[in-house]
Amino acid sequence: MAAKFPFEDLGGYLAALRADGDLKTVSAAVDPTLEISEITQRVVREHGPALLFDNPTRGDMPVAINLFGTAKRTARALGVSDLDEIGARIGELVKPELPVGFAGIREGLGKLMQLKSVPPKKVRTAPCQQVVYKGDKVDLNRLPGLQTWPGDGGVFHNFGLTHTKHPETGKRNLGLYRLQQHDHKTLGMHWQIHKDSTAHHAVAERRGERLPVAVAIGADPVVCYAAGAPLPADLDEYLFAGFLRGERVEMVDCLTVPLQVPAHAQIILEGYVEPGERHPEGPFGDHTGFYTPVEQFPVLHVECVTTRTDPIYHSIVTSKPPQEDYGLGKATERIFLPLLKLLIPDIVDYNMPEPGVFHNCVIVSIRKRYPKHAHKVMNAIWGAHLLSLAKLIVVVDDECDVHDLAEVAWRAFGNVDYDHDLLVTQGPVDHLDHASYQQFWGGKAGIDATAKLPTEGYDRGWPDVATMTAAVKATVDRRWTEYGL
Repeated sequence: MAAKFPFEDLGGYLAALRADGDLKTVSAAVDPTLEISEITQRVVREHGPALLFDNPTRGDMPVAINLFGTAKRTARALGVSDLDEIGARIGELVKPELPVGFAGIREGLGKLMQLKSVPPKKVRTAPCQQVVYKGDKVDLNRLPGLQTWPGDGGVFHNFGLTHTKHPETGKRNLGLYRLQQHDHKTLGMHWQIHKDSTAHHAVAERRGERLPVAVAIGADPVVCYAAGAPLPADLDEYLFAGFLRGERVEMVDCLTVPLQVPAHAQIILEGYVEPGERHPEGPFGDHTGFYTPVEQFPVLHVECVTTRTDPIYHSIVTSKPPQEDYGLGKATERIFLPLLKLLIPDIVDYNMPEPGVFHNCVIVSIRKRYPKHAHKVMNAIWGAHLLSLAKLIVVVDDECDVHDLAEVAWRAFGNVDYDHDLLVTQGPVDHLDHASYQQFWGGKAGIDATAKLPTEGYDRGWPDVATMTAAVKATVDRRWTEYGL
């Protein structure tokens, strides 16, 4: 692979974190049942380093975890100093202005080629296939899967990158789903109803066919992020990963199923899902902070496992915030802001605060121009891809910093007459939402915390915010030390 991007694989990323002093190796024997997750939680809450457990008491390979535990580390993983840099690149790519003259046409073609020039690249041999286990030699107990919480239904593999292909169109999907280990050769596939792999499986079942599946564990950090990114169904995750890397991702054909996987991953699981087969899956302490209940999900029969010579197992801990997935969620928020603004130009900025676990709360700022503008934006957000799952939307004026939660709260508490400024509706909610009275759909609320207009029926005259003048602020800035403060 070309050396343009900082990290060829997971090992390169870990080496970079170690050089930064941002990786702690734990050499003591640690139990993957509950102990690794408790240690990881404490480190995450202290904004501590990534962790490498060299000697887990289950499995025969080290465990890497907390690789995305801070926004800074996530930016490092994606090869930038700040996550907004990627958003800016995407913003330039999707600028809607028509090209002017030859220079404008050349610039437009150059932007298009940024995507066209980074599709995945097929290779014949790959590090992920240095060691091969087939048939009776397949044993998932080699992997140090985690039991994260006391009430979990067993061992789970929490960062498996799942590859499927549409049985009719051949369109590939890469997704990030938890995998419950049922025994040494089978896994539960937690495919939620909104996911593309669920659609692939439904088509295969309708045709009475097995669905081939490949799971990669320990891919490079960009591919790991791309697997969970909320991309449109027609955008290949590996094309997106190539765009983020600025170079093509190398992929290799699987040995037993007609799929391709990242060549530089640590571990590959190959197998199939039988039509009509379901096993109980769960419970599991998910990112909501609550246990998801036992449900029937498809089963992956693993027929082949390939690994590197000395593989590293990658996992993550999820539950009540703060957890490591905050870094991934914040990356999505910043990276996809330009696309959201293209879809809804009224938006200035947005924030999905960590306690809202991604889409339970979305705070949006707008430049308000007409009556009920905030309500229009709420409804537009509820029609925007996975933001359709948002349960609470708070809309503020553009001078409000959406990342200053105290400022947002001040406006939401003080700027709102809930008889006029509260919009309550119904719509789809997350598969994991335990609060909805019916699974998959429930109530939602929008709060208009903007300054109100006379044309909205507010005829009292909206007051100005009490703030100090710039001149006085500048004077105090100059004399601050004179005042002994």
